[in-house]
Amino acid sequence: MKEIDKVYVGKRIQQQRELLGYTREELAEKADITPRFCYDLELGQKGMSVDTLCKLKSALHINIDYLLFGEQKALNDLNSIKILIETCPSDKRTFLIDIITSYLKAVK
Repeated sequence: MKEIDKVYVGKRIQQQRELLGYTREELAEKADITPRFCYDLELGQKGMSVDTLCKLKSALHINIDYLLFGEQKALNDLNSIKILIETCPSDKRTFLIDIITSYLKAVK
């Protein structure tokens, strides 16, 4: 059985939070935790309950295996892109899709 490293879990929480453009306060609100607890989790200073783990999973749009162990399946890359598009402000979404489309044309 793999061991859970709270420091790396915290780094993954912080990276995903930043990728989604959330402040620590926004993530705390979405996951129903305090900003201070969110900070402590990101630093790997605290552990979390299963309930909090599930709330963070939902708020960060990631799977639990990735959150706990850093294992991410290829499908999650597509989900991450989808989530980025969905969380992009609506007035910028068309621009983002144009960038992705142009990039895909350029690499083909």
